[in-house]
Amino acid sequence: KLKLKKKNYRHIDIILIIFIVCILTSITSNNIQIISILTASFIICTTLINWAIPKLNNLQLRQTIREEGPKSHYKKANTATMGGVLIIPIGLLTGIIGSEDFFYNDKLVGIIIVSLLYMMIGLIDDWKSHQSKLNKGISGKTKISLQLIGGIIFLFWCNMKSLISPEITLIDEKIIDFGLLIWPLALFVLVAQSNATNLTDGLDGLASGCGSIVFTGLALHLLFEQNSNNIGMSIIAIAMAGSFLGFLIHNRYPAKIFMGDTGSLPIGAIMAAIAIMSDNLVSLFIMSGVFFLESISVIIQVLVFKLTKKLKGAGKKIFLMTPIHHHFELSGFSENQIVKGCYLTTLLLVMVSFVIN
Repeated sequence: KLKLKKKNYRHIDIILIIFIVCILTSITSNNIQIISILTASFIICTTLINWAIPKLNNLQLRQTIREEGPKSHYKKANTATMGGVLIIPIGLLTGIIGSEDFFYNDKLVGIIIVSLLYMMIGLIDDWKSHQSKLNKGISGKTKISLQLIGGIIFLFWCNMKSLISPEITLIDEKIIDFGLLIWPLALFVLVAQSNATNLTDGLDGLASGCGSIVFTGLALHLLFEQNSNNIGMSIIAIAMAGSFLGFLIHNRYPAKIFMGDTGSLPIGAIMAAIAIMSDNLVSLFIMSGVFFLESISVIIQVLVFKLTKKLKGAGKKIFLMTPIHHHFELSGFSENQIVKGCYLTTLLLVMVSFVIN
């Protein structure tokens, strides 16, 4: 009986995330088509990931745990990684097939461009970490530089096809015309969102679960707007939600596979690209509260440490460890508690985004 209870507890997180996504998808009038694409992406991803895990292990493509992280994570060493190599293409291909107008939709081409570019950056980073065996891939400066280059290529395509409006809709339908400033703003959002999802990918199922909820929220925002130009992007978004949900089956605690930077970097880039081209930046910002908190915790920790070290000769830390999910870990919360809390928080923020925007 005790074993049964423990096993059921381990499944609570996946039951919770499936329930959340189903609730979100059921409130749209296009629920049959949307759920069909979500289900197809989910089944394909969970099946292929199950097939890929032993293959990745045989190739010795396993996670190396950074020494600075929580000691409890050392047991995760040698878990298969680079799952993003499958997650991203599955979501994209399912979305393309489901949208039916890929060759006539410049916005979908833009999503493909930014997805593959950021996935390649993550792949290079993961491969270098694998070779070094130290969980140290490309340097932070190099990674940011590559992300900027990838973002510029994407924005060049958007400019060439006139895919981005300089006007951004705020709360209560207020509109701000950013003019030429929309381009540096869009580039900042791309890089910031990509790094935020990358930082969030530190607990089993955290980034994949929250990512599937945010992708579902984005899809519903686009569907409710009833803008025919954005239907294709809503299909891509729900397909990505299904793909990450399928990955979550194997990535939940205790994870059998990690997505690596190959998956965590393009998650944010795809979200940002969809929001930028559909004028949903405010909605994305609200829904991405967990990602934002993870990112801002690192920034605050670094700034405070450097400032206090300069002023007092000894650096002071605000958090026990960052990103902030590690702070909660070291405070005594379990991975399951933290992850489920983030799922519920993300769901709440998605609901808030519909109420106020």
